[in-house]
Amino acid sequence: MEKIGKYRVIRELGKGATATVYLCDDPDNDRQVAVKVISFGHDSAAMSRRMRKLFQNEGMVSKRLNHPNIVQVYEAVVEPDFAYLAMEYVEGFTLEDNCRIDKLLPMHRVISIIFKCCMALDAAYRQGIIHRDIKPANIMVAANDEPKIADFGLALNMNKDMDRDSTFIMGVGSPAYMSPEQIKGYPLNQKTDLYSLGVLLFQLLTGRLPFRANNQATLVYRIINTEAPAVTALNPNLPEGLNPILRRALEKDLYSRYRNGAEMAKDLSAVRYQILEDDETAQDTKHFEMLRSLEFFVEFENIEIWEILRVSVWREIQPNVALIREGERNKFFGIIVSGSVEISIEGKALCRLGRSEPVGEATYLHPASDQRYATAVTLEPTLFLEINAAALALSSEELVERMRNTLLARMIKRLREVNKIAAALGQPAVQSQGPVPKSRPPGGLDLELAPM
Repeated sequence: MEKIGKYRVIRELGKGATATVYLCDDPDNDRQVAVKVISFGHDSAAMSRRMRKLFQNEGMVSKRLNHPNIVQVYEAVVEPDFAYLAMEYVEGFTLEDNCRIDKLLPMHRVISIIFKCCMALDAAYRQGIIHRDIKPANIMVAANDEPKIADFGLALNMNKDMDRDSTFIMGVGSPAYMSPEQIKGYPLNQKTDLYSLGVLLFQLLTGRLPFRANNQATLVYRIINTEAPAVTALNPNLPEGLNPILRRALEKDLYSRYRNGAEMAKDLSAVRYQILEDDETAQDTKHFEMLRSLEFFVEFENIEIWEILRVSVWREIQPNVALIREGERNKFFGIIVSGSVEISIEGKALCRLGRSEPVGEATYLHPASDQRYATAVTLEPTLFLEINAAALALSSEELVERMRNTLLARMIKRLREVNKIAAALGQPAVQSQGPVPKSRPPGGLDLELAPM
């Protein structure tokens, strides 16, 4: 296409299932605009009518909204075979990529972006508008981390008569971000958008959704019936103050959820002021490269190492400090990034562990007991990656399996070394092709398999 109405096409910006967006010149106002074009197909008259209504709805709703954090719509035109929407061109990115565990934004940037989205949704609701499809793809981020909420095509106009408004479609939205009442088809108010924004905040902070499932039916069940984990359980580096905010945003009981965006924004601002606003990106990259260089992580995928960074804490520990003590009960374990640690039992040194070696993995891997049977003490300044077992359990299945397999391989390797030492202290073996004699020579380890 060379022209769309009066707008001269520069290039295509993106294409979805129902619409194509172009960057265009606006000759009347000397500016660049984004023009969204929808073609009404001839295969399904019902679908064409639905798309026409949704498009008209987006044009009418968006033109009423004038807020710095909502994409501004300049013109909506409906033709017999197609329709187009001329709107503010946002030069930036959507939040889709920043929901990945290896592409998370620094915490203070996330809170700043969501804070502004809260205020934008609050402004929309005061105009009687509910978005109903808040998700990462519908939030653009421009310069200075200014979010721009887009795509009000599914918005619900509370000021209209719902009995006569054919643009009101029950159940619209993206399932992973839909509130329990939206899934059930109940009447909606502004609280449904705040729930979806809470899901997005959870994802931007942890790299995963609060509710996950292998199929949509199970996902719907979990959204309606189960509680989301605490974000600090998934990422111990997050401040505790975020837990009550997300718990309230994701409340299934409407009376307990945030009443409006301004209320949620106020709580977010209180947490934001507690955070040191340093750019964490450089430090994250440095930590990633340090783990990538360790022999322990050689089989791990890059995205799995990013997951590890989110469920662990870096500890710089002085010499002669006990990481683990015999008799304690806990399940954490960790990896020595640099330095060395002595392992002892009942005051007797067992071995020394250095760079890339796991510490405390035996108790983590034990299926029933969390009791420690050895003590681990640093011998020199040591950089220790402490991994939160509870947070790891909530991570991806691929990471959990990879970690368990790697730790088991290390344990087997150490056991073989112990076997060599035990064999060196034992008596010569019986070299015979016949049956093993029932009596054994003295010395060595007296191991015997117990009958099942």
